[in-house]
Amino acid sequence: MASEWRYRGRVLTADDVTLIRQLIAENPSASRRRLSERLCEVWQWKQANGALRAMVCRGLLLMLHRAGEIELPPIRFKTLNPFVVRATPTPMLIDTTPIAVALKELRPIELQQVRRTGDEPLFNSLMEQHHYLKYEQPVGEQLKYLAWAQGRPVACLAWSSAPRHLGSRDRYIGWSAEARRRNIRFIAYNTRFLILPWVRVPHLASHLLGRMAAVLSDDWYRMYSHPIYFAETFIDPGRFRGTCYRAANWQLMGLTTGRGKNDQTNKPNRPIKEILGLPLTPRFREYLSQL
Repeated sequence: MASEWRYRGRVLTADDVTLIRQLIAENPSASRRRLSERLCEVWQWKQANGALRAMVCRGLLLMLHRAGEIELPPIRFKTLNPFVVRATPTPMLIDTTPIAVALKELRPIELQQVRRTGDEPLFNSLMEQHHYLKYEQPVGEQLKYLAWAQGRPVACLAWSSAPRHLGSRDRYIGWSAEARRRNIRFIAYNTRFLILPWVRVPHLASHLLGRMAAVLSDDWYRMYSHPIYFAETFIDPGRFRGTCYRAANWQLMGLTTGRGKNDQTNKPNRPIKEILGLPLTPRFREYLSQL
């Protein structure tokens, strides 16, 4: 047996594995799901909002099972993974009359957080129909925004959990590996930004990014019970210049390696992108480096 195991930032000792074996033995009729929940309760392993980290724990148990360290009960139910097999968002009919005005003539503009609301399907549909990358179901913590003006949606912005390993960002922040593991949840990643194609309003994009910087942390706290101190995004320089981000004070931190998180070759296999970041508080380095 290995002296210790690591999974998603948690270190497991031989005593921890012994405890898990004992838990399985004491609950012979429990499902894998119930065992993961029970282990989270024993460890008090919870998310910031108080919910058990049961899904992460199930992955940990499966790792130990595959390594032969524990014996999990047989799988009782098999369900389709919605992240692998998902229904394409349904197209929705909306007014596509061109909007070509000055920013001041478009106001007021409302930013609506639509995650877990009745307008989330509209957001998904607009991304699927009009973003060149299509809609992608985020993993982990996430927020979705519709920008409304004159009674119509004019833009969409998607945010999700940040990538764990990003060399340029990590050097820019200056945190340790342990601080990154503890505090990565305080960074939000802007995965999609769409100005609808019939909207031609100069400076709208940078205006919306500025508005987002003012509300993102509080909205994240309401949804997930913790704030956001830093925002980041990727720009494909082969397609875009990132002008709106730079106009909204986002800073270039560096470039991706072009290898992806599961690379085994150490050779670029995808476009190299610029990494831009925006502090949401002057003390972001202090907060993100806390242990």
